[in-house]
Amino acid sequence: MSLEWQYVSSKSNPLVVRLAKLKDKKYRRAEGLFRFDGIKLFLEAAQCCAPIEYVLLSESARKKYALTVEESGVNAKCCIISDDAFAKLTDESAPEGIITVCAELKNIIKVDDYSALANELKNKTVLMLESVRDAGNMGTIIRSAKAFGIDALVISSDCADLYNPKTVRGAMGALFTQNIAIVDSITDTVMAIRNNGSRVFAAALEREARRLGSLTLERGDAILIGNEGHGLSNEAISACNECLYIPMEEGSESLNAGIAASVCMWELYKAKQIPYKEN
Repeated sequence: MSLEWQYVSSKSNPLVVRLAKLKDKKYRRAEGLFRFDGIKLFLEAAQCCAPIEYVLLSESARKKYALTVEESGVNAKCCIISDDAFAKLTDESAPEGIITVCAELKNIIKVDDYSALANELKNKTVLMLESVRDAGNMGTIIRSAKAFGIDALVISSDCADLYNPKTVRGAMGALFTQNIAIVDSITDTVMAIRNNGSRVFAAALEREARRLGSLTLERGDAILIGNEGHGLSNEAISACNECLYIPMEEGSESLNAGIAASVCMWELYKAKQIPYKEN
C-alpha cells in the first residue's frame, strides 16, 4: 500500500500545535484522540486494527520506518516532521522517531447501567479497580490482565487516565484489545454483580480477611483492588462478599497496586482453567 507523506517543517504548524496538546488529558478528551511513541506500539496498534488517525515520523527516522509504516496496511494520514518540530511532540528523552495518534478505543466503554454490566459479566473473570491513580500501575494492570485472561476490567472513573502516555506504554499493546468498563460507582457495580449471583472479593486487611489461596476461586468471581495509598473505601469493602490478603514475608513493604493486582489475577487465571459447570 502506497501512502502519501506530508512534510511538516515548522513547530508552529497547526497540526503540530494541535497534536502537541494531546499531552494534556483535557485536550485528549476534547479531541477524542490519544498518542504514543515507539515502533513497537505502532506495530501492535496496526496489528490490532486500532483506529489510527496519524503516523508521524521524524525526518531523521524516515529511512528507518517509512517502509514499515507503508507495509503495515494502516489507512492514516502520514507526516514527515522536521526533527525540531518532532521534539515538540515526543514525550521521550531518546525518541525512536515515530509517534502514532489514535482515536479512542471501542473496547473501552463508559457504563451507566450496572445491572446490564453485571449480566454481561456473568461467569466472566473480572478484576475491579477503585481509585488507582498511578498511570504506570494502570498500564501494568492492563498488561497483566491480558496475560492472565481477564475477560474484563471494571474501573472507577477517578482511576488514572487510560490514554495517558505512561498508561499506554505500560500496557505494552494490551490496551488495544483488553475490555475495560468505566463506572462512576464501584460500590453500586459490586452490588449489581453480587445481585446477579457472582462473588466479589475485596483485597483488604479487614473483616477477618482470608489468605489468598486459602479458598477456591471460581469462574465468575471478581477481585477488587484499591488506591495505592489508601486502599479501598469502607463502602466498597462492605459491598463485597469477603476480604482477601496476599501473604508476604514478615517485615516486607506492601506491594504496589500493579503488582498486587497481578498476583490476584494469577489466582483468577488458575480458577479460569477449571472446566466450567453450569449450576
